[in-house]
Amino acid sequence: MQPHTPNISVPAQSSRALRMAPLVEPAWLEAHLEDTDLRILDVTIQVKLRPFPRMRSGKREWKRAHIPGAVFADLRKLCDPHSPARTFTRPDADWFAAQMGQLDIGDHTRVVVYDARETMWAARLWWMLRAFGFDQAAVLNGGWTAWQLERRAVSSQPSSYPPTTFTRAPRRGLFVGKDEVLRAIDDPTACIVCALGRRQYRGERREYGRRRGHIPGACNVSAWRILDRRTQRYRPLDELRALFGPILDAERIITYCGGGVAAASDAFVLHLLGHPDVAVYDGGFIEWSADKRLPLEIGDARPRPGSAAAGPDDVE
Repeated sequence: MQPHTPNISVPAQSSRALRMAPLVEPAWLEAHLEDTDLRILDVTIQVKLRPFPRMRSGKREWKRAHIPGAVFADLRKLCDPHSPARTFTRPDADWFAAQMGQLDIGDHTRVVVYDARETMWAARLWWMLRAFGFDQAAVLNGGWTAWQLERRAVSSQPSSYPPTTFTRAPRRGLFVGKDEVLRAIDDPTACIVCALGRRQYRGERREYGRRRGHIPGACNVSAWRILDRRTQRYRPLDELRALFGPILDAERIITYCGGGVAAASDAFVLHLLGHPDVAVYDGGFIEWSADKRLPLEIGDARPRPGSAAAGPDDVE
């Protein structure tokens, strides 16, 4: 079977003028599948949590069925090749630009990113694109799950695009390291948000690193709780606003999880809610718990803005 190579002529109106909403619905994407400047990326990572977290590429499933025109992009290869195996650390700008260029992501293209697991993998790539100055990207609401539930068109035909040049324009402040997180613990204007499940947050279950618990003072808004469990869509904005509650009043919000993926989903939603200053702690709990000099709390956090917003008891 020959790869599907779309007509790549640039539309008369530059894609930079065709502003992308950060979140698009399956109906919108199906109506725009033939847009010559649209690139669709499946970034699914398959995860098995028991007896310990293991990850593999979702390319096998993509080969069997995917959204027409979608290209598979292994998210692990788009991140720092030198980062620990279970983290998705932001790479340097040149590396990321080269990988995006190979996928034909550039000034003349728009991008829709989706996955088959909780939308957080798509949110992670969206956050990386934004951090490197690319704003013509959207997350598909509900991803592959919602697409299938609505019985929309699927394909097993491979797609390919010619390489291009990705123009990098890194933004500061969208990713932070452990030093900034440490300062935020005692900063009354900042709020740290743990995107892991409630049991992991409380320290009742250890899945990341050698220690248990959460960063002191962190609130808990699980990245699974912000979704409709059946459709994998993000909950309506009014429900999300209520879920984050007083957290939204903080001047600065830092999200974290185990390795930077679920945290990106929380950060993406905070962006949808209009918060102007959100960052992802890239190293996450894997990095934090590995440094015995860094503090941890067991149980619920001490009171601070948003501390009542917690995830469900069993979300994974």
